[in-house]
Amino acid sequence: MGKAKKTRKFAVAKKIISPKDTRVKSVAAKAAEKKEKEAKKAEPRQVEQGVSALFFQYNTQLGPPYHVLVDTNFLNFSIRNKLDVIRSMMDCLLAKCIPCITDCVMGELEKLGAKYKVALRLAKDPRFERIPCNCKGCYADDCLVQMAKQWRCFIVATCDKELRGRIRKIPGVPCMYISSRKYTVERMPEAFGAPR
Repeated sequence: MGKAKKTRKFAVAKKIISPKDTRVKSVAAKAAEKKEKEAKKAEPRQVEQGVSALFFQYNTQLGPPYHVLVDTNFLNFSIRNKLDVIRSMMDCLLAKCIPCITDCVMGELEKLGAKYKVALRLAKDPRFERIPCNCKGCYADDCLVQMAKQWRCFIVATCDKELRGRIRKIPGVPCMYISSRKYTVERMPEAFGAPR
């Protein structure tokens, strides 16, 4: 038996899967993504309840005696600038002030060691109110932001620009900081003692 002659076939193309076929990976991924989006749209939306203490941006819960949440660096800068914390707060707000310290801030001061022992001794003053926080060893800045969001009755005292930026995003929470050796409060119209 002789060999069969193989002739080349002209104008025959290879069979290729269509790019829109579901077996192609990218198309399958897009289809799954589309299904997820539709499922998310079908879920009921969760809208946060508005804070009843706010009258537009004005916080009606703030009033004398003011409770001031104090940050670690605020204490350090107060000591560096030789400012008495409570007296300077009262000069700024022209009312009675109660400085408050959370457990996280106290823990941060203790971790800083001997260099900041004066700040730690100042924080343990009986005039400072100690506020227990239910966060287990979290970052002090996160703790302060969470407390300010949750209660909305505090003024947050800090010299940290990043934390001040985060506090500005929470409506109705004023921020106290040190500028030109005096305490200043932003976003608080009734602080007449604060330098402009």
